[in-house]
Amino acid sequence: MSIPFIDLKTQYQRVESSVRARIDAVLDHGAYIMGPEIAELEQRLSSFSAVRHAVGCASGTDALVMALMALDVGPGDAVFTTPFTFMATAEAVALLGATPVFVDIDPVTFNIDPDDLRRRIGEVKDTRKDLTPKGVIAVDLFGQPADYDRIEPLAHNNGLFLVVDAAQSFGATYKGKPVCSLGDVACTSFFPAKPLGCYGDGGMVFAHNDEMRKLLVSIRVHGMGADRYENVRLGINGRLDSIQAAVLLAKFAIFPDEIAKRQQVADRYAALLADVDGLTVPTVAPGNTSVWAQYSVLARDTAHRETLMAKLKKAEIPTAIYYPKPLHLQGAFAGLKYAKGDLPVCEAIAGRIFSLPMHPYLSEQDQTAVAEALKG
Repeated sequence: MSIPFIDLKTQYQRVESSVRARIDAVLDHGAYIMGPEIAELEQRLSSFSAVRHAVGCASGTDALVMALMALDVGPGDAVFTTPFTFMATAEAVALLGATPVFVDIDPVTFNIDPDDLRRRIGEVKDTRKDLTPKGVIAVDLFGQPADYDRIEPLAHNNGLFLVVDAAQSFGATYKGKPVCSLGDVACTSFFPAKPLGCYGDGGMVFAHNDEMRKLLVSIRVHGMGADRYENVRLGINGRLDSIQAAVLLAKFAIFPDEIAKRQQVADRYAALLADVDGLTVPTVAPGNTSVWAQYSVLARDTAHRETLMAKLKKAEIPTAIYYPKPLHLQGAFAGLKYAKGDLPVCEAIAGRIFSLPMHPYLSEQDQTAVAEALKG
């Protein structure tokens, strides 16, 4: 049996003609970087996300860096975020000379815990005279929105900005609102494995006002002013390739249908796995929707995870662990002096979590095989 963890081949069969036509159009006009497809994509995705502006860029990491640069993050600033995410979230903070302050996670959603966020903000204000609290980056892990009704007031009442890291959640909703309409700025990634992915790297920043858009557009191209050879600030080379935008436009046409199919797959998993001993399936908070970038389950403990993953491997079913080592314990952040036990919920989850195949084209037969392997 061969069950793909993420099935881009089946998806390509569905969009091949559209993708080829879009790419051929780029080859015809020859504007390979920042061609007309960029503006079209920005308009379509900003409308889909119910936000005024969208600024395409070269990757999800560049989206975060651009957003933080536009928010004037730099040395001496503290930015609060989760350690249970991909490296890019905290890396973007550190690359600008600021200090990521890690916050523990909710044991059910795996997103940043608002109660611990409140504590960490207070600690920095009271004890870290070398740091100025500047902002919060909330990550929508595995496609599920964070608890924005609690996080946003905490941020704004303390004079902090809120960045929504929607790298895994583009297309999800929080109490009826698209996730990229939340916060002061929202960022997403179009890495191929994302729910909406291109055939390389790509990203986007979503902004509510004209001034923020102006800053982002400038930062995206080396801090340019009215003329590209007038540099009014420091920036990056964060431009989006036209061919990647062309791919995204073709795939966006089927994106709403794929979101619905992902939900069907998640619902089937929940039913099929309900009676697997010692396994906890994911829960989405009431009123929210997830785009199920991953379908991540919890084993009873680390040894039990090894047992379950071995069963799946024997059945030739792929698995992955997101994320085996939280960011606060990574060598890149050793200088921050975190130790095991500092963020106990996050560390416990990292020892139990693993992910099953998840994509819109996962059949009921394949899902049944996954469940049978886990029960075997």
